[in-house]
This record gives sequence, C-alpha cells and structure tokens, in this order.
Amino acid sequence: MATSVRIERRLAWPDTDAAGVWHHSTFWRWVEEAEAELHRRLGVIDHTFGHTPRRHLEAEFLLPLRFDDRVDVSLTVARVGRSSITYEVEVHHEGALAARGTMTAVLVVGGEATAWPDWATPLRG
Repeated sequence: MATSVRIERRLAWPDTDAAGVWHHSTFWRWVEEAEAELHRRLGVIDHTFGHTPRRHLEAEFLLPLRFDDRVDVSLTVARVGRSSITYEVEVHHEGALAARGTMTAVLVVGGEATAWPDWATPLRG
C-alpha cells in the first residue's frame, strides 16, 4: 500500500497571475503543504522539516485554475532511496487532472546527505 495523503484547497486571489490563472508557484506550495500533512500524520515531521532540501522538481500543468476553484491535492511517496525521497503529486479540479509532478528531496544532516534512520520507516509505507 502506498504512503499518501490528500488535501483540499481553494485557489486564493494572490495565487493567480495577471491573466487570472493560477501561478505555477502555487502548485509547489500545495505540494509542500501536502508533504507536511503526510509527515505530521506519520509522526516524522519534527525529524524531516528543515532537513530535506529539494533536489529535483518537475511539473506539468494541464488545466487553467481560476480564483476560488476548489482542488484536491494528492501526494504519494513513489520511492525512498538511501537518503532521498520522491513524491508523485496530482492536482484535480472537478474530477479532471489539472497538474501533475514529482518532487525529490534529500535528508541532509550536518551539511551532508544522510541515510534514512529507523524513524523514517513510516515513509516507506
């Protein structure tokens, strides 16, 4: 069973660009909100936040979202490596896929990539 979380959000006015469409940075904020919620639920947030800088981000925007649109953000742990974690993310609006992407982070302690310790077991699912 995959380790995942789903959160609901509404597109706020400051999250739109000059054309009234969602700004790309909103996607990444929602990804990080979902990541925080997952880590909170798994009980690892005190160990991970502040220690998992981003290594790779990739996104594809498929539908324009507009002010006050309600969305579902789904984040799933796709892979846990020796010191990295990769998430797959989807944003849906009214059942349609609006955006998808991946984010890879690395556990860094003392300035160096570090192997996941025992407390990270819940991330593996």
